[in-house]
Amino acid sequence: MDFDKALELFEPVLGFEVHVELNTKTKMFSAAPNSFGREPNTELAPVDLGLPGSMPVVNEQAVRYSISLGLALGCSIAPSSRFARKNYFYPDLGKNYQISQYDEPIAFDGSVEVELADGTIVTVPIERAHMEEDAGKLTHVGGSTGRIQGAEYSLVDYNRAGVPLVEIVTKPIFGAEHRAPELAAAYVRTIRDIVIALGISDARMERGNLRCDANVSLRPRAAAGEPPAPLGTRTETKNVNSMRSVERAVRHEIQRQAAILAAGGTITQETRHWHEDTGTTSPGRPKSDADDYRYFPEPDLLPVVPSAALIEQLRAALPEPPAARRRRLKAEWGFADIDFQGIVNAGLLSEVEATIAAGASPASARKWWTGEVLRIANAQDREPSDLVAPADVAALQALMDAGTLTDKLARQVLEGMIAGEGSPQEIVDARGLAVVSDDGALIAAIDEALASQPDVLEKIRDGKVQAAGAIIGAVMKAMKGQADAARVRELVLERAAQ
Repeated sequence: MDFDKALELFEPVLGFEVHVELNTKTKMFSAAPNSFGREPNTELAPVDLGLPGSMPVVNEQAVRYSISLGLALGCSIAPSSRFARKNYFYPDLGKNYQISQYDEPIAFDGSVEVELADGTIVTVPIERAHMEEDAGKLTHVGGSTGRIQGAEYSLVDYNRAGVPLVEIVTKPIFGAEHRAPELAAAYVRTIRDIVIALGISDARMERGNLRCDANVSLRPRAAAGEPPAPLGTRTETKNVNSMRSVERAVRHEIQRQAAILAAGGTITQETRHWHEDTGTTSPGRPKSDADDYRYFPEPDLLPVVPSAALIEQLRAALPEPPAARRRRLKAEWGFADIDFQGIVNAGLLSEVEATIAAGASPASARKWWTGEVLRIANAQDREPSDLVAPADVAALQALMDAGTLTDKLARQVLEGMIAGEGSPQEIVDARGLAVVSDDGALIAAIDEALASQPDVLEKIRDGKVQAAGAIIGAVMKAMKGQADAARVRELVLERAAQ
């Protein structure tokens, strides 16, 4: 069904469960390393495999990180919280249950401000943020899609099993209307910004550090003067791994559910899988309610009882809220809305800020990061921040400001920086890329070009100044691009007038 038609008939109600992997050195309940990209099944401890007799021990740093995140979300911190066993068939958790928190989460009852593209602020209510452990990873082999459907067999990598997680659960979100898909992406982006500012997670969605389960339900529009209809049956689209996909998944579910309801059908409460290639969702499993998981208190772990002093210490260390930071930086830098939003949408706010702090102007910092650096990063399927450091970008711009490099030469230096050839100045020296500032060398090249193109010289002398472009081009070619085109133009006109 058309999106606008769906909203004409139904009101969307949203909810999000965002899982944040914490970047602690070790796992949630064991001393096994917490790192990414290692050989499968090499970073394990007996607890991670659920071996008999192994006992979990709570990671203190994970608790601190969880409290900090709860505070940043405006939550109350529980004076005492407890771990529970969530029983479910987990093929990638050796003990076949997940240690999580159920009725006693560490943080609850908060809210977060989400800023949309036009500056509209939406307050999203937070129900809870609770600690738990991540599951492992399944690799399905033999199929054409990499999914379990059609696969010949599956391989289990337990490296991720036991990685510390905080799950952030919102309350139902009403009133998003036609901006529901936009709000979904903006909310996840806000959570990412918060955890990065706190320094508690790498928050890279493509690595699974940050994952979103998007809940969508529809209810019929109430007639004027009538109370709202009861909430509809929700679906939960699991583990959507990019901002764009979150937005597309919510839009698709609104349209899919509206078509079913308008035709007199019913919605099944279930999990659904997002398919990036088709922009659609497909059924997963019927969505369990809490009692289906047979929660009971984890008998091997004591309650978590943070001191009031610790909570206040972590509260005092909170960074500036992301929305307030964005408003401050936009005002300081003086960017138009569209230019500033381009930086935010590219996830480059911190890089631009650090480049400015290193001495570059706001305009030049923005130009480099949202232009050439982002282009190369996209071409190489890498993160821009992995390619080059903000201080080096500022140093590169300083060479341009000093007249040592032209824009074309600076791009060559940037390529050398990304290739690991050294600092901007080292690359300029090694490659011999500095602009030729010796007027004598430029004049020699100009005279040679004028002598070889006497017809152009006559045109210039006849007042056809635009003809100087041919001479400038020849000189720039002879100087291998290492000349200031504006200075060459001045000298061409001077020589032609003699």
